[in-house]
Amino acid sequence: MLIEKKPNYLLLKASLLLSLIFFGSYLIIYLGLFDLIIESDRSRISILILAIYLFATVHWFKNVLSLDKEISSIDSSSKETLIGRFNIEMKAIEEKDSDSKLDILEDELSNKNALGYLIVDILLKLGLTGTVIGFILMLLPIGEIKDFDPQILQKLLSTMSGGMAVALYTTLTGLITSMMLKFQYFLIDSSLGQTLNYLNSKFK
Repeated sequence: MLIEKKPNYLLLKASLLLSLIFFGSYLIIYLGLFDLIIESDRSRISILILAIYLFATVHWFKNVLSLDKEISSIDSSSKETLIGRFNIEMKAIEEKDSDSKLDILEDELSNKNALGYLIVDILLKLGLTGTVIGFILMLLPIGEIKDFDPQILQKLLSTMSGGMAVALYTTLTGLITSMMLKFQYFLIDSSLGQTLNYLNSKFK
């Protein structure tokens, strides 16, 4: 059964999502939430998470442009793309070899997203690492309590609240960026899956 070829809206969807990310980032900076995170997170893990997310988003959009070019070459025989070279090879080989060629093509296209999913996991783990560090910073002052002087307790409570801020902000930053990045790569995988299904039905 030949699966109908669907219109390629990958670049349009990705551009819209990227615009929403930029708008959300602008709101965070404009409302002062970014400065609040930077000031409250003494571990600076939140800054590291945001920097990694920025790098991953650039990598994601490069993959979007690459896959968009691949999808656009489905009906052509261009040697500039993997799918174009696949079309040329399929015309020259026997039908029995089509499965292995399609598997190789799928692996080549899917492997481009491997780094993105690795970064998703790293962002989540960094957020959890910040949680642990925050709780350590929060619990350290407890060992310094020797009496119940109100002034000392007030100072210790202030230090403990700083540790709690580290734990909460790093966890929040790690969770949000990892979820957003996972959705971004899901967008690529969805278009890639449709493309591979169409090629699979076309050459079988």
